[in-house]
Amino acid sequence: MNPLAQQLNETLRTENPYVYAMLSSLGKAIYFPKEGILSQSAEAKTKASKFNATIGIATEGGQPMHLKVIQETLSAYNPKDIYEYAPPAGKPELRSAWRAKMIKDNPALEGKGFGNPIVTNALTHGLSIVADLFADAGDAVVIPDKNWENYELTFGVRRGAEIVEYPLYNERTKFNSEGLREALLAQKDKGKAIVVLNFPNNPTGYTPGPQEGNEIVAAIRDAAEAGINVVAVTDDAYFGLFFEDSLHESLFAKLSDVHPRVLAVKVDGATKEEYVWGFRVGFITYASDSAAALAALEQKTLGIIRATISSGPHPSQTFVLHALTSPDFDAQKAEKYDIMKGRANRVKSLLDSGRYENAWTYYPFNSGYFMCLKLNGVSAEAVRVRLLDEYGIGTIALGETDLRVAFSCIEEPYLEELFDTIFKAVNDLLTK
Repeated sequence: MNPLAQQLNETLRTENPYVYAMLSSLGKAIYFPKEGILSQSAEAKTKASKFNATIGIATEGGQPMHLKVIQETLSAYNPKDIYEYAPPAGKPELRSAWRAKMIKDNPALEGKGFGNPIVTNALTHGLSIVADLFADAGDAVVIPDKNWENYELTFGVRRGAEIVEYPLYNERTKFNSEGLREALLAQKDKGKAIVVLNFPNNPTGYTPGPQEGNEIVAAIRDAAEAGINVVAVTDDAYFGLFFEDSLHESLFAKLSDVHPRVLAVKVDGATKEEYVWGFRVGFITYASDSAAALAALEQKTLGIIRATISSGPHPSQTFVLHALTSPDFDAQKAEKYDIMKGRANRVKSLLDSGRYENAWTYYPFNSGYFMCLKLNGVSAEAVRVRLLDEYGIGTIALGETDLRVAFSCIEEPYLEELFDTIFKAVNDLLTK
């Protein structure tokens, strides 16, 4: 094993042996080279006052070489903020701005121990880093039965982890914290579990309330006290789109110091929060009271980034930083929030109107981009195909009964037509 990896492992073993034990075999072996091209280039950037012949970019006229046909569409930005490689950890200014935003949006983080966010190539990349660092073949990844299918690819197919599901809702149609607790405690023999908490939930659009949030934290604490090392990942892809009296902060803050056997990891990003899906700018943040442990986790994360994508795209990081530091940012974001809330409320009023009686029920939703219908007497796939072939409407079938509808991409005046047509498609099939 490389001496740098051994040194990072020893730091983690000293600072928190439970976190060290959470690492996968790859997580133990990975490191960020301190004597390679990147480190030497970084040193040259600060000291090479005459010529810097280290980095693999072309320059012209004292700035990165570029094509006019590209720069003329980006003339508001300095070429150095677009064309050069971004650091593997991301633009330092962006990392600082996102950290400040995290604290502003999550006041409970004030005074907690957590690292500087590391820039990822959006949310999936952040989850992939978690999988690489912590998931070995056979490790349990605990998620609700209503989940984003990419978890299976990221943790199961890529890393060979075992996906362990529990029902998302209990008999009161609240978050099933007891089911989470049981799924975690079932990993006692393994001594380790990765739990992914995705709120607002994809596909249902559900976010737990404050009491449910406390129960989730308690379930994870119970697992830790039972001797299970828990990597607690908050997938906060749709953070901020809370339309009712649910949790309005990430559980990352409460999990950050809940127990020494719990490592809280926050994966979030500008992708959906700032409506920049194609920019692919996300973040991964670790919680710990130990600065040394945070530094070691960052170095291992940078090792994964260096070994996979090398660094994230610089232009989109610059664009997001520009937005975060703009005086118009909060007002513009509030405007889009109101639009999204209006769509969610309109959907709920339609579903509660009684006009679709007997065709379906719906799973509780209060946030995010989506909601799910539970169809009665007809398969979701049959309805999906009928909608697509006969009415030119796209939806997502999940399992036998569930149909996911993304109200985020349907403007409010058209929502009534959308659900009326889904109702028609269901009745078409019921009367065949």
